[in-house]
Amino acid sequence: MAVTGKPLAATAGALVFERGGNAVDAACAMLAATCTMWDVLSWGGETQALIYNPNTGKVIAINALGVAPTGATPEFFKGKGYNFPPEYGPLAAVTPGTPGGICHMLAAYGKLSLKEVLAPAMDMAAGYPIDAQTANSMERGKERIKQWPYSKAVFLPHLGEEREAPEPGEIFVQKDLLATLQKMVDAEQEALKQGKSRKEAIMAAYDRFYKGDIAKEIVRGSQEQGGLFTMEDLANWKPIEEEPLMTNYKGIDVYKLQEWTQGPSLLQALNILENFDLKSMGYNSAEYIHTVYQSMNLAFADRDFYYGDPYFTPRSPIQGLLNKEYAKERAKLIDPLRNLSNPLPGDPYPYEGKTNPFTALLAQRQKLLADTSGLNELENFVPKHDATGALVDALEFDYATATNTDSLYNDRLLRGTTSVEAADAEGWVVSITPSGGWLPACIAGNTGIGMSQRMQSFVLDSIIDPFNVVTPGKRPRVTLTPSMALKEGQPYLSFAVQGGDTQEQNLLQFFLNMVEFDMTVQQATEAANVNSNQLWLSLGGTQFKDRMPRPGSILLNRTTSQDVADKLKTMGYTVQQGNRTSGPINAIFIDKAHGSLWGGSSNNGEDYGIGW
Repeated sequence: MAVTGKPLAATAGALVFERGGNAVDAACAMLAATCTMWDVLSWGGETQALIYNPNTGKVIAINALGVAPTGATPEFFKGKGYNFPPEYGPLAAVTPGTPGGICHMLAAYGKLSLKEVLAPAMDMAAGYPIDAQTANSMERGKERIKQWPYSKAVFLPHLGEEREAPEPGEIFVQKDLLATLQKMVDAEQEALKQGKSRKEAIMAAYDRFYKGDIAKEIVRGSQEQGGLFTMEDLANWKPIEEEPLMTNYKGIDVYKLQEWTQGPSLLQALNILENFDLKSMGYNSAEYIHTVYQSMNLAFADRDFYYGDPYFTPRSPIQGLLNKEYAKERAKLIDPLRNLSNPLPGDPYPYEGKTNPFTALLAQRQKLLADTSGLNELENFVPKHDATGALVDALEFDYATATNTDSLYNDRLLRGTTSVEAADAEGWVVSITPSGGWLPACIAGNTGIGMSQRMQSFVLDSIIDPFNVVTPGKRPRVTLTPSMALKEGQPYLSFAVQGGDTQEQNLLQFFLNMVEFDMTVQQATEAANVNSNQLWLSLGGTQFKDRMPRPGSILLNRTTSQDVADKLKTMGYTVQQGNRTSGPINAIFIDKAHGSLWGGSSNNGEDYGIGW
């Protein structure tokens, strides 16, 4: 089974299966293809994966997220007038992670060569008929694209005409990217000729990307356009294989990546929801929606303050956050009749036998964010500069505008990266949520590599999250969150979705749809979701007003009954309704009873699955 964000990319996975590859090979082929198709990501982005290894019975976590480059400090960004690192351009980029992630996964757990796995992506780089969604995205972003010479040359082949991006269906050629991928394959093939093992040969391609001529051009092209990458930044980075985090929900072990992602918030929410009889409430009743919304908000309040790169100090109190007794205490905060409009971070430290070192900071944070005057004070933390670099007065925070900028919150469901799900007869199961380098992307020199924009997920002030303050060599806390579940020690579900901060919300409800309401995997991907905006956004503008939580704001699907919407309003919610309330969920259900695989791909995008 091969499921991902574009039909051609799913076909790439199917082709690799036919050539004898396993699910890891197929997943890497789909990832390479989606990057080449700019499916809201590119080769300079980041890869986050969970892999079930049938030989060991273990779930493996792959951390292939890039890091902040040399010079990326709070002082650097504040000096440019930012409250958060920028959304676009070379200064938004962490180091590339996806090429290294592909090489690591393929070398350690695949069967085929890099040449075989990259073949579909290279065919597409040589030219493929571009889809309307991607072509139109290039056209919409063309004014920003024109700021970057290498991006302009790739994305705007009709410069000076009324439509400057490719037409839908036009053969889209990426000569520089093809040359870069060919260099990686050449390095592999040369190593094989020298008698190197399959794994050593794949890692020779890795070295050429991160330490050789490809790295030199990435660094040169980035720095030419104002970026911060150095050769040392790329050479010192490496993907990390980790132990995933896990909780058990009603006999099902649910796995997530560590707290450098938002993944543990789903585990926290499940721990809280275990204290309620969800099935008796009824699917998407007002009581059910309210309970799920409250649990998510309590988990997100902890996410927003306690999550960050575990390889830096301070280290997140993740064991306390995932403690079942801590979840019971959090569950007691849920009022069955009213929305808790200002859920605060809890104190998980006692559940690790420790004392919270951030008590004073939490009190300051609570006071500062309690009302709009506090928000103005927070805005004033950061000096503002005009175009000449002269200091100007801090911008006034417009709370009225912030609470009405619906597009900042709900566009997450229309944009976003892809996801990759694969499973095979041997028992390998893969879930990947890659991202970064989305359109409009800044391409690094003559490589064809679009650079990541993930730097924006860092914060510049400890008062927001002391664990996620930007530091050179550090990974930002990302929204990207593949998921896997085991039942009775065997694979049960592999699932992922796009959509920034909505990812964990959508995936939580998908999981509950199957476990609590007995939906099939396809029904669960298509079922109506709800979304909370009562959280700090991880992506978006560089000002605080772009990121602030919106108390009580909830997005309901238009299929939700008016009675339910009205009841939620009486409980303190500001209700919006939309046709789309979830990103495209992709999933595989492993049916042990029948020895079969069930693929699911929602009707919210171009996502596609192929099974055989």
